[in-house]
Amino acid sequence: MVEIVAKTRSWGNSIGFRIPKEIVALEKIGPDEEIIVELRKKKTPNPKVFGSLKGWKLDAQKIKDEIRKESDW
Repeated sequence: MVEIVAKTRSWGNSIGFRIPKEIVALEKIGPDEEIIVELRKKKTPNPKVFGSLKGWKLDAQKIKDEIRKESDW
């Protein structure tokens, strides 16, 4: 089983998506074959959390150094 992320498009009165050619080749999918598609809508990050630390002035190297000092390895 292969998992891909695809963008939907209008197709007449329906919604459709394309299967990338690499996946078609990998799975050996041909015209007029039946396939099974499991759909999940991609979840977007919670806007209240995403980007909420922008104002923080953190130095990643200093944080890593502090963690290393406190650890046993």
